[in-house]
Amino acid sequence: MKIKNKIWFCTLIVVPIFVFSCNKEENVIHILNPWISYGSLTDQDGNTYKTILIGTQTWMARNLNTTKYKDGTSIPVITDATYWSNLSTPGCCWQNNDPARKVTYGVLYNWYTVNTGKLCPSGWHVPDDGEWTKLTDYLGSENIAGGKLKESGFKHWNNPNTGATNETYFSAFPGGDRLNSPAALFENLGNMGGWWTTEFNEDLAISRKMYNYSDHVLKLFYPKQCGLSVRCVWDY
Repeated sequence: MKIKNKIWFCTLIVVPIFVFSCNKEENVIHILNPWISYGSLTDQDGNTYKTILIGTQTWMARNLNTTKYKDGTSIPVITDATYWSNLSTPGCCWQNNDPARKVTYGVLYNWYTVNTGKLCPSGWHVPDDGEWTKLTDYLGSENIAGGKLKESGFKHWNNPNTGATNETYFSAFPGGDRLNSPAALFENLGNMGGWWTTEFNEDLAISRKMYNYSDHVLKLFYPKQCGLSVRCVWDY
C-alpha cells in the first residue's frame, strides 16, 4: 500500500484474557497457564514459533526465520556485499552470514521480499504501519512500549537495555540490520531491533526500531534495500 508520510492514530483496546489457536480452521482457546497463553505457528521451512496475544492482535513471539515463501519457493540468500547493495528484488541474509546468528536472531529481509505478500505463513501477514501503531497505543504509546516488548536482561541485548520488562512476552530481539552501502555492512547486533512494515513511499519503507538505550519504539523510514527483521501478525 503506497502512502505519503503521515501519523496514524488508533483507539485503545481492552485486552482479552485468552488467546485463540493459530490454526485458522479452528477457533480453539488455549490456556497454557494462569498468566500467559501461547499459541504456535510453523513456517514453510519447518521452524516453529510461539505466538502471543497482545490486546486484540496475535503476534509471533520470535523473529521470522524462514528462507521460503508460503508457496514453498525459495527466497534468494545473498551473501555477497556488492550484489546485496545493488539489489532491487527480493533477498535475505543473516548477521555476518553466520548460520548460528540466523538461528538465534532470525533472518534479515530486504523490503522487496516483504512486498511480495508471500513472506509470512498462510493466515499471517507482515503488519502495516497502523497495526504497529495499534500495538504501541495499546501499550501506552511509542514512548514506553519498547520496554514492554523487549526481551529483558543482557543475554541478547547489550547493556543498559533500558526499561526492558518483556511483560507482553513479545520478546523483541536485537537482530540489527544490513546496510545498503557498497560494503553492505552488518550493524547493530545486540544494540537494535528493526522490523519492516508493508507501507512505503517512493524510495523508503516504514520500519519500527527499538534500541538498547531506550524504551521507545521509533517509527522510521528506511531504505528498501536494507535488511531488517520481520514479525508476522495473525490475519484474524
